[in-house]
Parts: sequence; structure tokens; C-alpha cells
Amino acid sequence: MSHARSEYEDFKRVAPDVYDVVLALGQLATKAGLDKQLVELVKLRASQINGCAFCVQHHVLLSERIGVPADKLHLVAVWREAPIFSARERAALAWAEALTLLPGGVSEEVYSEATREFSETELTYLTSAVASINVWNRFGAAYRWTPAERPAAAS
Repeated sequence: MSHARSEYEDFKRVAPDVYDVVLALGQLATKAGLDKQLVELVKLRASQINGCAFCVQHHVLLSERIGVPADKLHLVAVWREAPIFSARERAALAWAEALTLLPGGVSEEVYSEATREFSETELTYLTSAVASINVWNRFGAAYRWTPAERPAAAS
């Protein structure tokens, strides 16, 4: 088992200005009107790719709180094979993967699919959401932040 090199709370304390900027960037997409559930699926998928346990858990718990169906959370890692995702969600997930796995860039196919489903403004804000989660993942994975525990069920 790996151990945390530092924790999320340490990051907030050590670099509050960086924390505030990255947090603000991550909130812009939903402030601009993109669906919160869609944005959370994108952030979850990027976090899975980047291997950030803290961010995966954070976005699973947040997704549950805002009503993302459990089937989507369970299948987001294999979204291409799961018919439960809409065309818009598929375009967003493909966009997130292309931006997260940048070595090959964004293919014309992925770009065309994204521009069919999202306006220029929406795609710009979706890109900001992907950029922000990739920043968070870099910190979380580098410092091995400990994932939050699931809150105890009310009795």
C-alpha cells in the first residue's frame, strides 16, 4: 500500500493561491451552464486515466450526491461499450480522453463529434473542466492524497 506524501489539506495550506485558481477553473464549466452530471463524468474519467485515487473517489461521491445514476458511475471506465451513455456524454468522454492522453492530439473524428454535440462556447468550457481535473490529478497522484472515506449511512 502506498502512503501519502502529503494530503489535500496540506496543499490548501501550502499554496492557497494555486488551490484557489485551480478550484475556480474547475467551476467555470458548470457556471457557464454545462450539465453538472456530465462534467462530473468527464472529471471521473480523466481521474481514472490519470490514476488519481483521491480524485476518483471525490468525483464518485460528488456524482452520487448530484444524482448521477449508479450504472453510469460503474460503467464510465468502459463507456464505449455501454449503451447507457447519450451521444452528448460520449462526445464529452471522448473529448476528455483525447485531452488527457494528449500524445496523439485530438483526432478529427473526436473533434467533429464534439463540435456536433457542443457549441463553441460549451466546448471551450468543457475543455476548461478537463484541464482543471488534469491539474488536480497531477497534484493528487504526485502526493498520493488519501481518498476520502464514504460517509456512514444514516440509521
